[in-house]
Amino acid sequence: MRKDIVEYLEQKKELKHFIREQAHWYRTLSRNPHEIQSLEVAALHYHKKTIPHQVEKFTNGVQMASMMMSMFQAMNSQSS
Repeated sequence: MRKDIVEYLEQKKELKHFIREQAHWYRTLSRNPHEIQSLEVAALHYHKKTIPHQVEKFTNGVQMASMMMSMFQAMNSQSS
């Protein structure tokens, strides 16, 4: 693998972690170093850091909070 690619991966801890778990990227980057952008996109999907993943996480948090509020209201109405 080219030295500049190795140095870039050393600076980006998440990419380094991803490439260690998905070893086929070593071969891909050795053959075609311009695939670094594809690696970054794949890592975002792997670590669930894309915008749709963040929206889903936020939505799940809101649903959880709404469910908790409903439970607290139900408990309050029963004890009164």
